[in-house]
Amino acid sequence: MKHLPTRSTVLIILILLSLAGVVLDQNDDLQPIEDLALRLVVPIQAKLTAVANSVSDLTQTTRDIRELRRSNEELQGLADSLMIENVRLKEIGSENETLRRLLGFTQANPTHSYKAAEVKGRVIGRDPSNFLSYLIVDVGSQQGIERGMPVVTERGLVGRITEVGSNWAKVMLIIDPSSSVNALIQNSRATGVVEGRVGGGLVMKYIPQADTVNVNDIVLTSGLGGNFPKALIIGQVTAVHQRDIEMFQQAVIRPTVDFNNLEIVLVITNFLPTDFERLVP
Repeated sequence: MKHLPTRSTVLIILILLSLAGVVLDQNDDLQPIEDLALRLVVPIQAKLTAVANSVSDLTQTTRDIRELRRSNEELQGLADSLMIENVRLKEIGSENETLRRLLGFTQANPTHSYKAAEVKGRVIGRDPSNFLSYLIVDVGSQQGIERGMPVVTERGLVGRITEVGSNWAKVMLIIDPSSSVNALIQNSRATGVVEGRVGGGLVMKYIPQADTVNVNDIVLTSGLGGNFPKALIIGQVTAVHQRDIEMFQQAVIRPTVDFNNLEIVLVITNFLPTDFERLVP
């Protein structure tokens, strides 16, 4: 069994090697060894330096990517906030413009009292064309709304109140087939009755054959019958149907109100229909 060198033996060997190194160094005998060591170490050190630099660059790139992602998230959040604010401001601007036009209408027609109402729903007609015939607005009996009150916008006649709840009301549009409005042609003062058509739109019936009706004539409420105030705009004539064998002529009317895009309407609160039939003995 081999004996391991003792600590004293190892220490003596190290001391001898150190002394030999000092002697050789003083005599420049270590230069070849040092040169050989440098030739071996320098390439390795260069590789290690390159690897270290690559690791450092990779670490920095990772940090940069992480920073870019954070910046992109912040910018995206800011863009989303700006978009939402822009949409909100556009809606406010659109609503203000609508209210401004309605205010102008009320100032131009000071004989009536008005209650603004927001459209909260639409009732789809049951005919095959599925046109809109009713609106639901957010005012009712608590706001002084009653059945029969006319509903308008700055563009003209919308319809009339047919049902009333505490905080809601139902508006039958003039384009509903069951609607009828006594009307007149603005230029010739020819009278007739404007009715809703199945599928939407309007037609003016019972116009005397002798009266003049032209395309582009404006049609107004006549006030006859007491169902609507006088001189509310209904629409414009787009076609005239006249046959000599018939007692009356008809006119197709394009309503001035865009019924598909109503958002705010005005209820005329100081007008209620008059039942003239009850006044006749």
